[in-house]
Amino acid sequence: MAEARLTLLRGDITKLAVDAIVNAANTTLLGGGGVDGAIHRAAGPELLAECKTLGGCRPGEAKITRGYLLPARFVIHTVGPVWSGGHRSEPETLANCYRNSLRLASENGLRTIAFPAISCGAYRYPIADAARIAVQTTTEFLRDNASIAEVTFVVSTDEIEAAYERLLA
Repeated sequence: MAEARLTLLRGDITKLAVDAIVNAANTTLLGGGGVDGAIHRAAGPELLAECKTLGGCRPGEAKITRGYLLPARFVIHTVGPVWSGGHRSEPETLANCYRNSLRLASENGLRTIAFPAISCGAYRYPIADAARIAVQTTTEFLRDNASIAEVTFVVSTDEIEAAYERLLA
């Protein structure tokens, strides 16, 4: 059953020894604040050098790089939507972040993947809505794709943790 492959962890995504961690990146893929900055710092300068070759990334899309100094073998970079009221395709764009990241993981033979709460920080996506989209999109993907063994949602605040706990209970 797909739901058994979803886990929740409160902690630092850069410390996880999984096949891939997902970076909530900006469109340049050249680092930034929050999770993005932490991943770039932990991976080392080789990550930035590889990201410079990718030509950026549009919201909802995903691109993959090596993990370099991270315990994760790969980093999947995706750009979440900036919340502006929900009338600019934000829900579809956010769902595409999860769907396209999972598709890249599957295409590259990766079995374990960890996601941050995409767009829930500086991009101000409503947390309960973002968590619902994350869990629903991931569950739907796993239903049709047995190649991924485990998806971990990594959270950093009480509010985000509570939103995911309600959905995963």
